[in-house]
Amino acid sequence: MDTNLKHKLMRYMAGNFSCQEIAQLITDYLDGSLTLSERVRFQLHLGLCFACRNYLGQMKYTIATLRQLPPEPVPQQVKEELLERFRTWKQRHPQPSVKSETE
Repeated sequence: MDTNLKHKLMRYMAGNFSCQEIAQLITDYLDGSLTLSERVRFQLHLGLCFACRNYLGQMKYTIATLRQLPPEPVPQQVKEELLERFRTWKQRHPQPSVKSETE
C-alpha cells in the first residue's frame, strides 16, 4: 500500500490522532486521565500503528524499571531545612480555629 495513502487512512480510522499527539498523550493514557472519547481514539490509533504500540511498550518498561530503583535518601540537612521552612510558613499563615457545634 502506498505510504501516503496508508498514513491518510490511518489518520481517518484512528480518530485523527497523529503519532505526535499520541506521544504527547501517553502519560495521560497511562494515568487513566483521558476522557472516554480520547481513550477510544488513542486505542484505535494503537491498533493501527506499530510504532506507537512499540513506543507505549517502551514507556511501560521504563516506568516499571524505574519503580524497581531504591529511593534516594534525603540528606539530614535537607530534612531539617524543609522542616524549618514549613514551621516558618505555618507561623505566617495561621489556620483559623474550628469551633465545634457544642461550644
